[in-house]
Amino acid sequence: MKPISIILILIFLVSCSVSREILDKPIVFNDERKTLTLEYLSSRYGLEQQEPTINPKMIVLHWTVIPTFEKSFEAFNNATLPDWRPDITSVSGLNVSSQFMVDRDGTIYRLMPETTMARHVIGLNHCAIGVENIGGSEDLPLTKAQLKSNIWLVRYLKGKYDIDYVIGHYEYRLFEGHPLWLEKDDGYRTQKTDPGEDFMEKVRNGIKDLNFKPIPTKPNIDAN
Repeated sequence: MKPISIILILIFLVSCSVSREILDKPIVFNDERKTLTLEYLSSRYGLEQQEPTINPKMIVLHWTVIPTFEKSFEAFNNATLPDWRPDITSVSGLNVSSQFMVDRDGTIYRLMPETTMARHVIGLNHCAIGVENIGGSEDLPLTKAQLKSNIWLVRYLKGKYDIDYVIGHYEYRLFEGHPLWLEKDDGYRTQKTDPGEDFMEKVRNGIKDLNFKPIPTKPNIDAN
């Protein structure tokens, strides 16, 4: 083998073996949040559980649009929804959240256990791990550091759980009618664009070797 080929292989192996640290920074998960989560599982999905746990089958990538980690964390921290989310308060008072949050420098924070339900995607919270990325506005696009961390985190989670799908939040409605889709209210939907098609394409290019299942190309509305 030529020396140049050996060098390229070594560089590839080193880059693939780079380890990243997940920093635990838990949001409030008190009795109130537990109760609201169990009520959400029951009322939205018909799942009667003693604990608010999930069996992860999917990873959903998001952006916060909020420009800083501190403000994004503050938005998720309380157990109940803030006053500025009247669009979804009528469905449940449970605050939105996610299991992970990725800062603009690529730092990965775990906000709650991976197998505890977070409210981040309609119809699929019972089986989905959420990853929020700080920023995402036109003035504050997601960064290369965030892209690398998302790819690493997907690989990490795939190694721990039997994950079948990786999707962007904007793709969630394609799962209507899919066996994983459990939302009971046909009128409860929101329009999403996060984390952007370009970002998702780059993430998928970075995880092609993991052979996730292809997502539906259109919702199977007739199945509902």
